[in-house]
Amino acid sequence: MLLTACALGLVTSQHKARKLFSALEREQEHAKQLDVEWGQLQLEQSTWAMHARVEKIARSRLHMRVPDAQHTQVVVRAAAEAAR
Repeated sequence: MLLTACALGLVTSQHKARKLFSALEREQEHAKQLDVEWGQLQLEQSTWAMHARVEKIARSRLHMRVPDAQHTQVVVRAAAEAAR
């Protein structure tokens, strides 16, 4: 009777260990997939934030443009402090 109980306990613990190991492998694979996705998202973010792309959208969709030199005023720090 004792031997049967020990054998059943051994089988049960081995089964649980296999299930846990299988779950661990699944989670590790999921972590690898998330790492790949993170890298892709970082690449996508850098692409979307490129200066040339932002400028192109500003010109085409928002109809923005660089102001003419006659409409541009450069403020020098010393002049700004003297005006106070």
